[in-house]
Amino acid sequence: MSINPFVIGLLILFLRVELIFFTIHLKLNDMTSKITFNELRKIKDSLPDGSIKKLAQEFAVTEETVRNYFGGANYKNGAAVGIHMEPGPNGGIVLLDDSTILDRAKQMLETETI
Repeated sequence: MSINPFVIGLLILFLRVELIFFTIHLKLNDMTSKITFNELRKIKDSLPDGSIKKLAQEFAVTEETVRNYFGGANYKNGAAVGIHMEPGPNGGIVLLDDSTILDRAKQMLETETI
């Protein structure tokens, strides 16, 4: 009994596509974060003085870019940062493409309260 080479090729292609989608899914779930707009602003407003500047230096971006990350909209002096907003309760839902700055801001808040 022999297996048709075409079927083997399709099976290999299918497995490669599945692997690609699985890898993309893992990467998206690792880096994306959902938060309400009000929660995001509360974190920003709770940061100690000088934190925006410190975050900007740590991530090699402008201070306005960090402010944009936390819901600002100054794209003349700051860059877009991969946030997507949807209407909803508590100011709406914010989907962050990369939660690194948010995670660091939360870490700064935890360090301050200890």
